[in-house]
Amino acid sequence: MSLNLPNALAFLRVFLAPLMFWLLLSVNSFSGVHVSWMNYFAALVFVIASVTDFFDGFIARAWDQKTKLGAVIDPLADKMLTLGAFLGLMMIDRASPWAVYLILVREFFITGFRVVMAGEGVEVAASMAGKVKTVCQMVAIGFLTMQWPFGEFLLWLSVALTLYSGFEYVNAYVNHVKNQAKKA
Repeated sequence: MSLNLPNALAFLRVFLAPLMFWLLLSVNSFSGVHVSWMNYFAALVFVIASVTDFFDGFIARAWDQKTKLGAVIDPLADKMLTLGAFLGLMMIDRASPWAVYLILVREFFITGFRVVMAGEGVEVAASMAGKVKTVCQMVAIGFLTMQWPFGEFLLWLSVALTLYSGFEYVNAYVNHVKNQAKKA
């Protein structure tokens, strides 16, 4: 097990996720530090972590450094970051509990579903809807963290895209099963 640059970036994201979560929960905890500064710090950590998400995948593909460790740690780091952000935002009353619940349910369901599919030798690559979902979630987290207008709208747009991309995973698996049945 070698720790190449893409894996190191994913591990960095694993460590930045709880830091960002802590910063969100500490928004009102530091006397003498204005809330906006805590928002800036949390947003900065989130942006840095999000950038590592782009670069670890890009570098792994471009430098042919895909590893089994990276295939496990990258999605785990992604979930830690986005779910930590959404939970933190919900806990400080900036994100709807229903929206966060729906996102959490989809993420846990699809993660488990992907494990089942992998066990059957079925690999479903991330779709364009999944990539758009991720970008929308990241933008929504940024807007909600900074308390900018349209944050709530972006959150619910993220929910819709999250549920739709989950449907795509299930549909791809159903199509795979149908194709296997036709071959048999």
